[in-house]
Amino acid sequence: MIKAKVEKAINEQIKKEEYSSRLYLQMASWCEVNGFSGAANFLYAQAEEEREHMLKFIHYLNDRGGYSKVVELEQPPYEFKNITDIFEQVLKHEEFITQAINEVYEVTLNEKDYTSGNFLQWFINEQIEEESTMSTILDKIHLVGDDKAGYFHIDKELEAMAAARPETSAE
Repeated sequence: MIKAKVEKAINEQIKKEEYSSRLYLQMASWCEVNGFSGAANFLYAQAEEEREHMLKFIHYLNDRGGYSKVVELEQPPYEFKNITDIFEQVLKHEEFITQAINEVYEVTLNEKDYTSGNFLQWFINEQIEEESTMSTILDKIHLVGDDKAGYFHIDKELEAMAAARPETSAE
């Protein structure tokens, strides 16, 4: 049976993962209607990945005798200045999620729930990859500045990144 404080912390993380999915979905929609189909596909894939992360937490919590709760979320922003603004927000959000997962991990340590701490190791490693990927994308966007041809090439690279993503499973 999972401890109440760990269950509460994981339920909060479920909410954050679902919000992440919706945020990236909204960003993908903006990209799609603003001519960035590659960025849109990349962010649609990112939205699905965040949903899968949410499901991993839900299944884990339920399997450990807890009860996952899907709660109301605030609406993500839907207006963005440009592609730079989007990926600056993506990186900032990934840094927020890294901190949130670290806080859940801290709860598991304080509660001596080493099984849940072990479960969180996958997410801790995933966040290293997420932040690195988003930082690299943002570096490239900053390199091109306001060059429209550069945006075209970045969009094509994001399309390739989206197509190269392996299929993942929520279980």
